[in-house]
Amino acid sequence: MIAEIELVQRFVERFQVQPKVFARAPGRVNILGEHVDYNDGVVLPMAIDREIGIVARKIEAEEAHLVALDLNEEVVFHYQSLQEKKDKFGRPLPRWALYPAGVAWVLLQKQLNISGIEAIFSSSIPIGAGLSSSAALEVAFATLWSALGGWQLDPLTLAQECQKAENAYVGVACGLLDQFSSVCGVEGHLLFFDTRSLEWKPLPFFDDCVIVIADSKVERSLTTSEYNRRRETCEEAVRYLQRYLPNLKSLRDISPVEFAAYREFLPAEVQRRAEHVVREIARVYSAMNALRNNDRRAFGALMYASHYSLRDDYEVSHPHLDILVEIAKQTPGCYGARLTGAGFGGCTVNMVAKAEVQSFVEQLDRRYTERTSVKGAVFKVEASRGASWKLI
Repeated sequence: MIAEIELVQRFVERFQVQPKVFARAPGRVNILGEHVDYNDGVVLPMAIDREIGIVARKIEAEEAHLVALDLNEEVVFHYQSLQEKKDKFGRPLPRWALYPAGVAWVLLQKQLNISGIEAIFSSSIPIGAGLSSSAALEVAFATLWSALGGWQLDPLTLAQECQKAENAYVGVACGLLDQFSSVCGVEGHLLFFDTRSLEWKPLPFFDDCVIVIADSKVERSLTTSEYNRRRETCEEAVRYLQRYLPNLKSLRDISPVEFAAYREFLPAEVQRRAEHVVREIARVYSAMNALRNNDRRAFGALMYASHYSLRDDYEVSHPHLDILVEIAKQTPGCYGARLTGAGFGGCTVNMVAKAEVQSFVEQLDRRYTERTSVKGAVFKVEASRGASWKLI
């Protein structure tokens, strides 16, 4: 991400006036609990020190004039015509602009004061890598409009409005995990989040371990992938199981032992998808115990088990992600590794001993390129605070 001071400079160059507000929102990495947030499951994410930063000022016109510095693109859209998903000149909004436009749309539906804005933003979150650049963009703009409009929503409500923007406006049937993480991140902590009750709490991580991200550089688009299809299959599994368990509301409501008794009544593909979700939720609770017991090896083993389930049962991995996990498992200092995010490309998350992290990063980076002829990106991340804003 371009530093705040340079964002201000670029804003002045473009708009010939000083910006008034700086807003930021972090990306996230999900440590455990993948594809369960839309099944009422529990998750263990953390906000990361890669983020989107915006500088902006309020204008009189009821429109947003946005500059995406990293993409070298500009767009202007009117608030009155958001439903059309077109810019001021009647052209379809570019993909990236759908996220702030969607946020404006849901906030206006909530009858909140949305100021006209001129804004420039930049990001240090890799796009399409499974680190929630889209959720961070939504949360950053929601935070900006909150600051300029003089209103405030509680953190979970703000996250839910951003989720609604992605579901109803952008067209991705995501759960609440990504937006929650970006809003509620706590420096130095994982987050335990129950997506049904919306209860959450920060959890200290192992003090002698760090999180390393490995970006496969295999990009994917959620809406063109089979992400929405996975969600539909989970809902299909619930309908099958309700014939035998009428009180079942979601896959959250059935334990692995109970599921084993009914799995044979599901079609093969539906059975595999549901198996992953049921066992993944159980893995999150086991990981909580491992954290309490300071058991790094048990926690890491759960990460590997999650990856194999995502690969074999949920079928959202990619050969390059499997190679990254295989190399990580063979590299000294690694306790656990798995794909993170929706899958179909993107990143793996690795839990590594602090003392071994430099060597681990170098080896994983080099060996991945040797195996795939693709230059990935391997980097350490730290748990970050959630979204914030300040006057400039």
